[in-house]
Amino acid sequence: MTTKSNCRNRNRRALLGLAAALAGGLATPLTSGQVRAAAATPPQLPLPTHTFRSDTLPATADEAMTRLKEGNSRFVTRRVRHPHQGRDRLRAVSMAQHPFAMVLGCIDSRVPPEQVFDQGLGDLLCIRTAGQALDGAVLGSIQYGIEELGVRLVVVLGHERCGAVSAAVEHARSGTSAQGHLARVVEQIAPAALETRGPASSADWVEQAVRANVTRVRHALSADPAFGGATVAGARFDLDTGRVSFHPF
Repeated sequence: MTTKSNCRNRNRRALLGLAAALAGGLATPLTSGQVRAAAATPPQLPLPTHTFRSDTLPATADEAMTRLKEGNSRFVTRRVRHPHQGRDRLRAVSMAQHPFAMVLGCIDSRVPPEQVFDQGLGDLLCIRTAGQALDGAVLGSIQYGIEELGVRLVVVLGHERCGAVSAAVEHARSGTSAQGHLARVVEQIAPAALETRGPASSADWVEQAVRANVTRVRHALSADPAFGGATVAGARFDLDTGRVSFHPF
């Protein structure tokens, strides 16, 4: 009995000593240099011991398309899952990426592909330019995604009431030219604006030009032999409903 009592007393003294030491350490203020050093050093994510590759990656372009459609359906019906987000997912994909689709969309702040399709980190390669305008950097990025990352589906995503398309329509109507760097964007969209010109209202003209522009970009990419390893699809995002409609619209 005495032995057990002595043991308990020793344990109690050890715990009290540890508590006192901790209290003393916490009571000691940090120097200004220590505070600055702590603030300048962000927490580091531990590196994974293996590279990430999901077992459920779509094997074909059709399967990738189905996954995008399912994600958009969740977005429209307000049943989003917000998959593959947070630090655990970031840690999982930090050493390698295996996106299952690429989206060439507009810079419009209302049309973020990951949210529209309810996807997360490492799921999509996204390229965004005003009116899905093409240039060497965009084409090179698409080729990289196909050849280096194995992407098999490229979606050209236009959207309702596109500002870049509206600008092209307005210049086609007035016969004027855009100025500065914007001229490059308008020049690329101009053919879609001109081919849809008619007696319709301005809003109808813009809508038809949006669809025509998606079709023209899609055809241009499909005809490029550098992208022969992928399926190129056209799509349109409805700002009123949140629904993505795939070509044919």
